[in-house]
Amino acid sequence: MEIWEAVVLGVVEGITEFLPVSSTGHLTITEKLLGLSVDDPAVTGFTAVIQVGAILAAVIYFARDIWRMIRGVALGLVSREHRQHHDFRFGLYVGAGSMPIAIVGLLAQDLITGPLRSLWWVAAGLIGWSAYMVAGERLATQKRGETEITLRDALLIGLAQCVAFIPGVSRSGATISTGLMLGIDRVTATRLSFFLGIPALTAAGVYQLPEALSGTSVGVGALIVGTVVSFVVAYASIAWLLRFVAHHTLISFVWYRLVLGAVILVALATGALAAT
Repeated sequence: MEIWEAVVLGVVEGITEFLPVSSTGHLTITEKLLGLSVDDPAVTGFTAVIQVGAILAAVIYFARDIWRMIRGVALGLVSREHRQHHDFRFGLYVGAGSMPIAIVGLLAQDLITGPLRSLWWVAAGLIGWSAYMVAGERLATQKRGETEITLRDALLIGLAQCVAFIPGVSRSGATISTGLMLGIDRVTATRLSFFLGIPALTAAGVYQLPEALSGTSVGVGALIVGTVVSFVVAYASIAWLLRFVAHHTLISFVWYRLVLGAVILVALATGALAAT
């Protein structure tokens, strides 16, 4: 992989990681357009590792909130009084909501890095999951804020996050839409999506690091550049998305997903693009 290709992929990752359009899907498409082998274990590893740059941006952006959660959980473990505090409960909920994707990720690793690395799956995920996002907007009541989130909410949203292993679905699209269906307001659902993504994507990046460094198709330099670029671009996209969801629905992203999915299907059907 050339350095300029790593820059392009870092930009794509940074822009799409937290938008409900599927970063993995976009990276798979871009890798294919760049002539990379999307089912190469090193390329698959690269895709997972550069997500850590985007996650680091989220950690820095929400540093105060994360510190409050960590402190709240630590105090709650030694003090009954602090167990009634929102920071303790919310920290535990984020931890519990992160467990499903960790379990599914380990059990389905071969499927995720193998058959699912296909543009047919990307197109299907983009188009098919758009219906779920529309349903989320239609059923949204937005009556509950962050202090009213329950363990059940966190677990259901965490389960929905697992569907994002299908490229094209979108982790943020799955979590935000599920939050809306549960009556959580859009900004809170988006913030929770960020928090649930931090442990999940960090673990995936660390787990896939050996694969990314295997062989000669990627290289350490490209990996570092891609991760740094994704961090810088993702930090800007976080601020933009939080402002956007405060005043807009996710329907505009649905239209984009449908158009992109249709274009991919046409390209695959005509032979303009190969699936892997």
